[in-house]
Amino acid sequence: MNLEYILNAGKTILLSCGVTIRLFAIVLAVSIPLGFIFTMLAGCKVSPVRWLMKGLIYLLRGTPLMLQLLFVYFGVPNIPGLGQYFLFDRFSAACFAFILNYAAYLAEIYRGGLLAIDQGQYEAAKVLGLTRLQTMTRVIIPQMIRVALPAVGNEAVTLLKDTALGFTIGLVEITHVTKTMVNNSGNPMMYAVAAVVYLVINMLITFAFKKAEQKTSF
Repeated sequence: MNLEYILNAGKTILLSCGVTIRLFAIVLAVSIPLGFIFTMLAGCKVSPVRWLMKGLIYLLRGTPLMLQLLFVYFGVPNIPGLGQYFLFDRFSAACFAFILNYAAYLAEIYRGGLLAIDQGQYEAAKVLGLTRLQTMTRVIIPQMIRVALPAVGNEAVTLLKDTALGFTIGLVEITHVTKTMVNNSGNPMMYAVAAVVYLVINMLITFAFKKAEQKTSF
């Protein structure tokens, strides 16, 4: 295998990065705020809402992401009476399954971040006359973000790797393209090229979150 072949293969794999990066960006952008909504609902004083949300989080965290992905794409459309309204294409199915799964994990990260904040912060805000909304937006959430950010960064790294699961429903992302190239050429070294691509993207993600951690530290 010569250098030119490796470069051409790398170029082909890089062209497939668009789907992977788009899936990653959409899931991260939606699951981050949705995870916080999950956290708030799981701590809601209304018992049915609280237990329903806790049950959903437990379900999403307790079952494999691959199984959820397969269920969304193949199972949901076959639900009698409802399936006809939930016909997903491959990319939409992947986005939907990934967003729910990662929102559930982020909800637990946020919950841990909230628990890490001293109760005195709430009392001090009350003494200062801040409303509950002001307390959350000006005092609690900024501190929670600082505590939770390293764990969110780790989830982002995991998310990029998990996008390869889109291969199971035929999503044409990096892994799918690489597998097709290996089947056509009979050369398994293409997997090494794909690994390098993943490593480079993950390096950029890690760098971005490290910078964000530095800016939020005080």
